[in-house]
Amino acid sequence: MLISPGEVVSALWRGLSGQPLLGDDVIVWRLRLPRVVMAVLVGAGLSVCGAAFQGVFRNPLADPYLLGAASGSALGATVAITLGWARGLIPVAALITALGAVSLTLALAREGRRFAPTRLILSGVLVGSVASAGATALILRGEDRARQVLAYTLGDLGFSGWRDVLTVLPYVGLGAGVLLLLARALDTLQLGDLTARSLGVPVERLRLLVVVAASLATAGAVAYVGIIGFVGLIVPHVARLAFGPGHRALLPFSALLGGALLVLADLLARTTPLSQVGIVTTLLGGPFFLWLLRRGRDD
Repeated sequence: MLISPGEVVSALWRGLSGQPLLGDDVIVWRLRLPRVVMAVLVGAGLSVCGAAFQGVFRNPLADPYLLGAASGSALGATVAITLGWARGLIPVAALITALGAVSLTLALAREGRRFAPTRLILSGVLVGSVASAGATALILRGEDRARQVLAYTLGDLGFSGWRDVLTVLPYVGLGAGVLLLLARALDTLQLGDLTARSLGVPVERLRLLVVVAASLATAGAVAYVGIIGFVGLIVPHVARLAFGPGHRALLPFSALLGGALLVLADLLARTTPLSQVGIVTTLLGGPFFLWLLRRGRDD
């Protein structure tokens, strides 16, 4: 249903001023607005987490799903869908398994009190592969629900309501907020672990805190909207090109660009045959990522 910009502004004004909602106002306030707010929240959260992971691992290919949060979330959602659970329980199952997957990654990667970046990445790949295999096995056993699982793995903002927004907000807000506070320390970490330690930065504690905060935000986001690819990988690169590598600027601008990108992608998903927001972000992010790779090779 097409609602003109003027009608949207009028609906927002009536809602904010406490006036009774009339006609299309209900659509704007109860369907469209929470979907847009969720897109901003998730896009900002994934982008900040991606930028933080790229900084803490000093790896331009790092993204929020590096340590198994996405695969774990998909496994939990697949279990819930296969068992026929109520829709309200699916995000809960996805959140629990996403956090469980990241916890397992940390347990496998731990060496005493150290969390070496290479071991974290390899452990994340292992946990993610096992979780993906488990989800695939369940899909094959319950083929009648495969379409619903596929829709989840491609991301979907269509069912986002105010209750979902308020549920996701603490996870993304707390996780992203901690990462923003760690921006200066992340800048120091770019000088190398030895230099950072000589400057008084507790490297292992910082790395663990970044991983926990980013994983919390990522798990909360993907549990309620599904797995949306490329946002947390591409947006930090765009922000870095535009605003420089310093994390005090990089993280907040990544949040702004990520929120705007996901709103645009969701608009395209609703108004084109692509239908799923994850398909749109892949089509937008894939060519840009190839351009980045070519640009790095030419440099």
